[in-house]
Amino acid sequence: MAPDSVEKTAAARPADTAGARMLHTMIRVFDLEKSIAFYCGELGMTLFRKKDFESGRFTLAFVGYGSEDDQAVVELTHNWDQKEPYAIGTGFGHMALGVRDIYQTCERLAAAGVKIPRPPGPMKHGGSVIAFVEDPDGYKIELIARS
Repeated sequence: MAPDSVEKTAAARPADTAGARMLHTMIRVFDLEKSIAFYCGELGMTLFRKKDFESGRFTLAFVGYGSEDDQAVVELTHNWDQKEPYAIGTGFGHMALGVRDIYQTCERLAAAGVKIPRPPGPMKHGGSVIAFVEDPDGYKIELIARS
């Protein structure tokens, strides 16, 4: 999208969206404790809150790098009666995280047994240094080298 198109799109936003921001991305997880251990332990996020909904038979856990007051987080949804891991499907692509030392991060994740289907390196067609890792449910997480 050309820069002038971006400006036109931003200018055409409905007035009631002024001040709106991204709050969270939700993914369904099969084993909540294993997922919390991955996101908080391996990726260094913080568990901000976790709540059971008895009548709905599910638990929500919110993890991220900064306060929900000013940063988007990941909502991990665990449905208690799920008997098998979820099929990821073709609609979900990935979430992305910026990391300072992508090579060191991937070495540490690999040593912890995390799957790294795309090791760190430059993008095929030029640009950023990236890698892809998988969480315990097989969701792809892109790591992007940030300075």
